Amino acid sequence: MVFGGTSDARFICQILDEHRITYTHSVATAVGKELAGNISGKIRVGRIDADEIADLLMSSAVRWVIDASHPYAELLGRNIHQACETVGVPLSRYQRRSELNDLEHPQLHKVANLQAACSVALQYGPRVLLTTGSKELAAYQQGLPGKTLLARVLPTSEVMAECEALGLGVDNIIALRGPFSAEFNDAIYAFCSPDVVITKESGAEGGYLDKVTPALARGIPCIVVTRPQPRVSGAELLASRDDVCRRVTRWLQERKE
Repeated sequence: MVFGGTSDARFICQILDEHRITYTHSVATAVGKELAGNISGKIRVGRIDADEIADLLMSSAVRWVIDASHPYAELLGRNIHQACETVGVPLSRYQRRSELNDLEHPQLHKVANLQAACSVALQYGPRVLLTTGSKELAAYQQGLPGKTLLARVLPTSEVMAECEALGLGVDNIIALRGPFSAEFNDAIYAFCSPDVVITKESGAEGGYLDKVTPALARGIPCIVVTRPQPRVSGAELLASRDDVCRRVTRWLQERKE
């Protein structure tokens, strides 16, 4: 079973397809299902807690779990780990490489959480560009009173409804699916003229450097919310496509023994 509606999860599923391994891909939303693309495995849609995961692992006779969820999906990661321990199923965690230390700059502020990001952003001008997704828009709105929020979010009807419910209008919403090139991001910055950008440490897969580099080149301060602390120990760490391929090969060999 593969968890996570990310590009990481998709390429892992494609590797499993190449080796003709039967699997289920669990995603939280219909958007995650759409992003999975044309994979061969069964796709399960819906949020799930630890007990439900454990029941699913047992009912499906799952022999191996891969957690390829987003680096910031803390609750899901804990639930997966707890369920695997309960059922006794081996767990591998795919963790995309961080690019946080690849760039230092006087206007690049690295903070631990949303509250700290808001504290820094309050020191700058009124226009705040959020490239942090839609889930925390309400919290940013509360933490940045008086600011004009520009939200770059996925172009789905559900997300648009969330934005509208918060009072964000057509001048506040940039509905596009990333990641984007540095040139594309630069064009967006030129168009919307933010006073500060808030983003997350999304790694190369999420276009982290392509977001912050052109902003800093324009003199726009960037605030990056760093990843949560590493997930609970016990999971085997996979950090690259080669790691996944080697682990799949080993798993197939173990099944034959």
